[in-house]
Amino acid sequence: MGKTVFNPAQLELLKALEALNSEEDLFALKKTLSEFFARRVDEEMNRLWESGEWNEDTLKELETAHDRTPYRQQ
Repeated sequence: MGKTVFNPAQLELLKALEALNSEEDLFALKKTLSEFFARRVDEEMNRLWESGEWNEDTLKELETAHDRTPYRQQ
C-alpha cells in the first residue's frame, strides 16, 4: 500500500480536528463546513445563471428529469 500524501487543506483540517474537545465543537465545525459549501454552491449557481448556462428552461427540464441510476439485477 502506498504512502498517503495530504494536500495543504487536508493538513489544516487535521490540525483543526486536534483541537476538538466535545460534541459541541464537532457540531460547530460541521455547521461551519456546511455553510462554506452551501455558499460555494450559491456562488456557482449565480455564475451559471448570469452566464446564461442556466435559465428558466433549464429549471423546467430538471422538473421532469429522471436521472436516477438504475439498480443492477443480479
